[in-house]
Amino acid sequence: MEVFKDPSSLQKFLFKERCKAKSLGFAPTMGALHQGHISLIQESRQENNLTVASIFVNPLQFNNTKDLELYPRTLEKDLKMLEDAGTDVVFLPSAEEVYKDLPRLKVNFGHLEEVMEGKFRPGHFNGVAIIVAKLFHYVNPDRAYFGQKDLQQFLIIQQMVKDLSFPIQLKCCPIIRERDGLAMSSRNMRLSQENRQVAAEIYRALLLAKDSLGNGIEKAKEKAMAHMARYKELEPEYFEIADGETLAPVKDVKEHGKLAICAAVNVDGVRLIDNILIKIDSNN
Repeated sequence: MEVFKDPSSLQKFLFKERCKAKSLGFAPTMGALHQGHISLIQESRQENNLTVASIFVNPLQFNNTKDLELYPRTLEKDLKMLEDAGTDVVFLPSAEEVYKDLPRLKVNFGHLEEVMEGKFRPGHFNGVAIIVAKLFHYVNPDRAYFGQKDLQQFLIIQQMVKDLSFPIQLKCCPIIRERDGLAMSSRNMRLSQENRQVAAEIYRALLLAKDSLGNGIEKAKEKAMAHMARYKELEPEYFEIADGETLAPVKDVKEHGKLAICAAVNVDGVRLIDNILIKIDSNN
């Protein structure tokens, strides 16, 4: 496994590999890796000759400096996991290298960034778009792999790729869950043992909403919120049922081909997000 810290060395290496007609898959991460990240590597290895992963905790997408400071960093463990998974190249840039000058560019994604994560984390998706664009420029992949857990982020990047004509195929890979349903997340390691068990109720709330859709959107949301209210450790920031492609509000389920049930919940100060996607059968 090759490891690079500066973009120029990485680009020189990848250029030589590309000259051998090798296809290139890319999985950008912020480290503190878990099986969800490794599933992206596995997917890339199935579809490409060469798989690149990056680890970079992007300060530009944190609107809470404390959250940035507390974000777990486990580089030695991460590199071992990536090597064991068969990753070919790892890119480890520093913030000083990536942001020699703070970007002045501001990116606006309209409604996509005004709801859910965008509403509660102003400036977050501007930071996401800038770092992903930079990483795409450094790596120049054929395919890029992202997890469904960050669904809104994926839709934002999908819009950016479309608008800026990046010649990259995006892949949204399924959420990998613990046995009790909790979505795997780097933030989970900040949970106490007790709160870790309670956090699994977020997924159960999503499933309750899904099972209650036949009673209408508001009833489904009420069912989920009532379930989470049973646990004092859970403090929902939002719970939304939206169109799965645009995140537009939903009034009539039958008018949409795909629904996204999304939640952000604080569990004793640790902010977790989760979602489920539902395909709607228009024949019913």
